[in-house]
Parts: sequence; C-alpha cells; structure tokens
Amino acid sequence: MRLASRVESAQGFCRAALPEVSRTFALNIPLLPAPLDLAVTVAYLLCRIADTLEDESMASSAARRPLMGEFARLCTLPPDWPMAAERFAATAVAALRPSAPPAEVRLLRGTSRVLETVSELPPWVRPAIDRCVREMTSGMAQVMEGVERQGAALGFDDLNATLTYCYYVAGTVGQMLTELFAGYAPSVALRRGELEPRAAAFGRALQLTNILKDIREDRERGSCWLPRTLMARHGLTADNLLLHDHRAAALEFLDDMLAVAHREAETSLEYTLLLPREERGIRLFCLWPLFLAVLTMRALRGNPEVFSGPPVKITRASVKRVMLFTRALVDQDWALRMAFRRYTAGLPAPAV
Repeated sequence: MRLASRVESAQGFCRAALPEVSRTFALNIPLLPAPLDLAVTVAYLLCRIADTLEDESMASSAARRPLMGEFARLCTLPPDWPMAAERFAATAVAALRPSAPPAEVRLLRGTSRVLETVSELPPWVRPAIDRCVREMTSGMAQVMEGVERQGAALGFDDLNATLTYCYYVAGTVGQMLTELFAGYAPSVALRRGELEPRAAAFGRALQLTNILKDIREDRERGSCWLPRTLMARHGLTADNLLLHDHRAAALEFLDDMLAVAHREAETSLEYTLLLPREERGIRLFCLWPLFLAVLTMRALRGNPEVFSGPPVKITRASVKRVMLFTRALVDQDWALRMAFRRYTAGLPAPAV
C-alpha cells in the first residue's frame, strides 16, 4: 500500500515516512519523549530531503544550488511556504534519476506535509532546524561544485576535506540535536557549554562509518568520498582501490580511516555521557547508533569484502544485544565506558 493512502494528517505522514527512509532512526527516535520525538522525526526527514537533492538529482551543481537555497528558505516557513513547497517538490522530483529510491521520492513529494508538521511544533524547535538545514544545504552545494570540477570518482583532496564533508551532512545534525535536546530539557541546557564542542563528532562518527561501509558501492556508482592523500600514502587511487592486486594496501588504508572513525566515536561517547542520567530516552537515542557504528567498524576491520563482496552488515542478534544492555546500563557511566572499551577492543587506536 502506498504511503499516501495510509495516512491522513501531516504528522501521520511523517511518522509513516520515517521507517521507509531510515531503519536505524525508526528504532531510536521513538525512545525520545514527546514532543521531542516528533521534532527529531521532522528534522531527520528534512535532512533526508536535502540528502536526496544531493545524492539522487541528475541536475548540475549550478542547477541544484538554487534548489538547495529554496529548500533552506522553505524551512523558515515564509508566508508563501504552502504553495512554494509544492512548486519546489515538483521541480526537485522532475530532476531525480530514475533509480532514486521510491520512498525518498515519496518523501520529497511530501515536503509540504513535513513543513506543515514543523509549523505545529513548539517554538523552540524551528530555530534549530533552520540553522541546521541552512548550513547543511550551503555546505552540500559547495561540496557538489567541487566534486563536479574535480570529478566525483577521484575522492577528496585530504582527510580534512573528507571530515568537512562529514560535518556538513552529519556534524550539523549533531549540533541541531543538541539544540533540540536543550530546548526540551533544562537539565541539558545547563550542559550546552560542554556538549556543543563534542556534538559535531557524534554526527561525523556515524557518517564516516557509513562511508567506509559503502566504499565498494560508492565506487561502482562512480563516487568516492575518501581522502586522496591518505590513499596515495598506500599507493592507492580511487581507480585501483577495489583491485585484488591492491587488497593488502587497501586494508591498511582502511585501518587508517577506522582509526579516525574510532577517535570520533570516543568523542561521541563523552558527548553521550554528558547528557543528564535522568534523560534516559535521550541517552538511549544516542547510545544505540553509537554502539551500532562501533560494531560496524569491527565488522569492517581486516575484511576484504569491503572492497569486493556483498555489503558488510552486523547481525540482528548483535543489534538486539546492544538494545538490551544499553537499556540496562543507560544511567551507569562506568559500565557504559567498560562496554565501550570491550566493543572497541581490536580497532585501530585513535590518532592523537
């Protein structure tokens, strides 16, 4: 049954769309207390629309920049947003490649319904979403223009450029989540000074893990989000990265990148443990994707299938274990630190 026929309200559309575009966040967003759960749902969906504009559009970067700008404007809910959102969605959908995931196409068509839900949320929600979408879309537009000039298959200049990309597409989300958490819970607001410097790492850790998990798939699509200078240190380029003759060097390069992801995960743990213990739902919301990312890192390390086989996945049993033990230990920092050390044992040591 199609999404549009299953729902009636704008909020219903958003809640039904979430599991169709993200299995991970469909698991952990319901852990959040109301209305924070709905605020994070619509925030995630708006970020996913921006991702679709970046990943699935056939338009040139020059044509996508004004579309990104219009989307960011719409997220401020200007007076003309209802009609303007329909025009935006029609233009954006028309530019998508035929292979675009149907769920993402339906979400993009429903942009006005997501924005309607934003308009129904408490006043502390909108500024956080506005800032995130504005910075994300502006950064994406810059990255797309650079990729188009250099070629999407070549990779980024260096590690800093890769991490900057991770910041725009995910680190901005970490900062937005912090602002939303603080808007909901005064106890979180008291700790913003400690949380904010660590917030971007939370998003970067998850994004970098996804990049490493999808190396083969991205290369076969003609894309590469990896640093050329670090590949070159191992005698690699985006063109030979998947070749069997370069497998040993590729696994060494993967270790270097996993060390970076491990470092970001360490900071993410500190971020999560700074959240007040009484905010169990917010803590679990952060703990689940963090521990699942670490499990994915473990599955990637030394695994030649990253470069040649089917997508590397963690088992459902592992996911269930994470969900169970984090629920039991959510307010016990010492136990969570011990669990994190066990889960990260064997990963390349974080660079200082």
